[in-house]
Amino acid sequence: MSRRDFIRQMPGADQHLGRGGSWIYRLHIDWILLLLILLLCSVGLVILYSASGQSMAHVQAQLTRYGLAFVVMLVFAQIEPETYRRWSPWLFALGLLALLGVLLFGTGAKGAQRWLQIPGLPRFQPSELMKLVVPMMVAWYLSKRYLPPNLKNVLGALALIIVPVVMIVKQPDLGTSILIAASGLFVVMFAGISWRLVSGFGVLVAGFAPVMWMFFMRDYQKQRVLTFLDPESDPLGAGWNIIQSKTAIGSGGAWGKGWLEGTQSQLNFLPESHTDFIIAVCAEEFGFVGVMGLLGLYLMIVLRGLVISINAQDSYARLLGGSLVMTFFVYVFVNIGMVTGILPVVGVPLPLVSYGGTSAVTLMAAFGVLMSIQTHRRMLTR
Repeated sequence: MSRRDFIRQMPGADQHLGRGGSWIYRLHIDWILLLLILLLCSVGLVILYSASGQSMAHVQAQLTRYGLAFVVMLVFAQIEPETYRRWSPWLFALGLLALLGVLLFGTGAKGAQRWLQIPGLPRFQPSELMKLVVPMMVAWYLSKRYLPPNLKNVLGALALIIVPVVMIVKQPDLGTSILIAASGLFVVMFAGISWRLVSGFGVLVAGFAPVMWMFFMRDYQKQRVLTFLDPESDPLGAGWNIIQSKTAIGSGGAWGKGWLEGTQSQLNFLPESHTDFIIAVCAEEFGFVGVMGLLGLYLMIVLRGLVISINAQDSYARLLGGSLVMTFFVYVFVNIGMVTGILPVVGVPLPLVSYGGTSAVTLMAAFGVLMSIQTHRRMLTR
């Protein structure tokens, strides 16, 4: 084997071989992850067409959002992980200021104040930025210390997570706060925290639950929890959504009723069928087999992301990559859990399948960071 062939097999070889490397690698794109994401988006469009009442307008709007999300992913993939590391504290500080601005003079609707309007700029939701910035900041903090972290460093990391989470809960936005808390906690877990500390913090969180219920949760959030515990108590009101979604899932059987043949969604019994409850449409029309195929696709994306994170060359990239992948998993778990009735409804979309653009852009930015971690690896020399 020639020296050039040997180098070509090394991580990051395309950066050293220049014109001889793969063009897609020089664009800092991981083609395996890209193909899986494209397949997921294609499946999502098929399901969306049915869930939206066969509306091509919804499909075209979603395609536009996908296009923007892929551009964001490509941009984030070009930035080296070291740049993310350097900018993490500054982005975190900027995100906290934006969240403070939302609480003081933000805009919103239906009792929620989640957006910030800066003159001359479009309205944006700072909490979406924090889905990326919080794990970046926690990874920066822990990667500068000895791992596994001691109790003092774990408490410092938890403080970095709790501050933005509490600010987002006050908006109120329980779904986003759960995702951000999960993204930060995964960094702590991947840093090698002992199971004794995990158990202790679990007991602490359980003890804090009554405080959350009394002082932080709004009435409509409490109603969601009560409905989760007993949806049949108000079948025509608060329990309608979960009852209809479970009916749709159960009626699909093993193979489903067929594409565009679902009764619960096509006859408008299933609310929010093209957004939060779109997995129920998939289950009704494609059955258990179709849902398992979709979950298998999600699993392959998660596994590819974990492989990228494991192969990262420094602790910051490993912690950040692993957290972003597992946060994507939490998206899937929480959405399917709330639709099937094993979790309260918190308004978390099914990633890259539910109709909407904000979460898609955030997720694709995270995938861009993963691709950056994979394609900016440097060849180690002695």
